[in-house]
Amino acid sequence: MENEQSIQQRRTFAVISHPDAGKTTLTEKLLLFGGGIRTAGAVKSNKIKKTATSDFMEIEKQRGISVATAVMTFEYDGKLINILDTPGHKDFAEDTYRTLSAVDSVILVIDCVKGVEEQTEKLMQVCRMRKTPVIVFVNKLDRDGRPPFELMDELENKLGITVRPLTWPVGMGRGFKGVYNLHESNVYLFQPGKTVVEEHRLLVDNLSDPQLDQEVTKTAADQLREDISLIEGVYDEFAREDYLSGDIAPVFFGSALNNFGVRELLETFLNLSPPPRSRETDLRTVDPGETAFSGFVFKIHANLDPRHRDRIAFLRVCSGVFERGKSYHHVRRNKDIRFSTTYSFMAERKNAVDRAYPGDVVGLYDRGDMVIGDTVTEGERHNFQGIPNFSPTIFKEVVNADPLRTKQLEKGLKQLTEEGVAQLFIQQPGRRQIIGAVGELQFEVIQYRLREEYGAASSMKSLPYARACWFTCDDREARETFRRFREHQIAEDKHGRPVYFAESEWMLSSIMRDNPKVTFHFTSELEGTGVTRESLAGIGGSSRR
Repeated sequence: MENEQSIQQRRTFAVISHPDAGKTTLTEKLLLFGGGIRTAGAVKSNKIKKTATSDFMEIEKQRGISVATAVMTFEYDGKLINILDTPGHKDFAEDTYRTLSAVDSVILVIDCVKGVEEQTEKLMQVCRMRKTPVIVFVNKLDRDGRPPFELMDELENKLGITVRPLTWPVGMGRGFKGVYNLHESNVYLFQPGKTVVEEHRLLVDNLSDPQLDQEVTKTAADQLREDISLIEGVYDEFAREDYLSGDIAPVFFGSALNNFGVRELLETFLNLSPPPRSRETDLRTVDPGETAFSGFVFKIHANLDPRHRDRIAFLRVCSGVFERGKSYHHVRRNKDIRFSTTYSFMAERKNAVDRAYPGDVVGLYDRGDMVIGDTVTEGERHNFQGIPNFSPTIFKEVVNADPLRTKQLEKGLKQLTEEGVAQLFIQQPGRRQIIGAVGELQFEVIQYRLREEYGAASSMKSLPYARACWFTCDDREARETFRRFREHQIAEDKHGRPVYFAESEWMLSSIMRDNPKVTFHFTSELEGTGVTRESLAGIGGSSRR
């Protein structure tokens, strides 16, 4: 009974968007309304000195972008809310795609000026394939943006999902007066420059109420009446079941920077959004109401607290109750393991936690035993599905700039690449260290963190490779012949498995044709989710097992 009540109280969701749409600003204001923080920071501002809570890494504060998913937990209106603020930049998309495997719903932020952008489309592809419920928040209404109906059409055409406005703007930019709640018949009046967390609500029995003309001007009121009449004639009635099945996305309007429309979004989200949902494994479907504990690791972060050099594995609880100090089964290693130090999070700030329920994200103090995708259970040997691992497409050799700090460099490379943002390969002779990633900015972040967190100076030398392919061969002679003739293009991954670096797709096809006894591996880790390597083509790379 306690477990079922705890499940129904939880909401675990990600906030996603194209860079600069206002994703982290919205997250900050959700925390403010929920009481998770006292003062909202800014992503990048000359006037506001406090930085955003979720952008806690120094490079995030300097660049004004998110480079890693931040986990934040707070309580609001009887619900326990787990927000995962994800990177928006395409170079860190792999972290975002993994995070989407650990949430039950999504808030998608759209810039009303720019509309649907490239990264927004790619993120929405993953949500559609997973049937993840999505709520759209059209942001920056205090700026002159695209006409609302034009935005609605673009959302449907580019994102491939039916939308249904639940609020509607009264004006835009300098003429922005507020938003109208179609369900409650409320007008939320916008007051420029106000930094309070409350909006003034005007209750209207119907849109013909003359008070509406007085508050927002007759011109704006007449336009609102015309718009609402068109909405009710064009769009079907909103049904929560269609939202939960991922077939329709409710749309809200507001301005996160001005705290406007955020409380309404939060309260409606809590009423609409699903509690923890069932998860697929390689053996069966796991229901959150099951008594036996199970969960999976979707993120690893080294040096979350640089003072303690800690390594935290983020685990999504899928069923049962997680208890600190209890022995659990680590499926990949087929070994029982005990976690005596566990946390809940507000970005980098940790709080010790003794029990966690389905939907919760807990941080496990890790000595290097865990990797992304690991499943932990009370004994059952199944593995959760749907956690992508992309094949890198950009490769650079790490050049040690300070031989006296070689040990620190190697430790840093090992720990940072275990976070999953990049992969480390070792090439002989000379033990050359090669990093493979899917985006250029990842190398900049690694280089910065090596210097700041490990005191290791380095430079990055670009390599002419376009693809990494794991290969096997049962024929010993064919295997050795291939390795001998392609020695300068072969390295080993962190598990000691051989990897072939191809200069181009054409070269890879030629090599595969000329070496029929060698098997090149591009199999997906996403079976059972509707997501395949082919369906992810163009989203962020290919996945492998």
